[in-house]
Amino acid sequence: MPEESSVPVAPRIPTPFGVLRPAVEDDAPWLLDYRIRNRTHLAPWEPARDATYHTLAGCVVAIAEADEAARLDRGYLLLMLSPDERRVLGTVRLANLVRGAFQACHLGYGLDASLQGRGLMREALDVALTWAFGELDLHRIMANYMPRNQRSAALLHTLGFQREGYAPKYLKIAGKWEDHVLTAKVRRY
Repeated sequence: MPEESSVPVAPRIPTPFGVLRPAVEDDAPWLLDYRIRNRTHLAPWEPARDATYHTLAGCVVAIAEADEAARLDRGYLLLMLSPDERRVLGTVRLANLVRGAFQACHLGYGLDASLQGRGLMREALDVALTWAFGELDLHRIMANYMPRNQRSAALLHTLGFQREGYAPKYLKIAGKWEDHVLTAKVRRY
């Protein structure tokens, strides 16, 4: 485990859409609102959720778990927030962070259904990737998507992710084992 002082602090970055920053406990009502508003929209792309996922208590626990992961330098949950920071527009997650010889993580993200196609996720990921390759000093960021998710395919390509493989029945999404295209972006030195 890294020393407390050596663990990077996730940024609070103003962006054209509002703010990108770590989730804090006071964000739980806004996170719940986002989850409920986008339940149907995100369901085909996410694991099946238990009953607590769409509750305030579930959001409080998710934020506490994200805070602990960040404290241990194992992952970071960033919220895309409106300028007043009272509406969650989307999420960016750097998960499964591994140090040592690997220096890598997995990237996950989601965006409010009403905001699709405006370039907001590209803006957020540009900022998050710059931070991950800079402050976090990562070497590789991996992002995987289902072949039918053409929006993610195009977004990752635009961001410079390269296809590295194809994994049959890779993740259980919405109750079904789904194939995934494996991509990664490697830091330029």
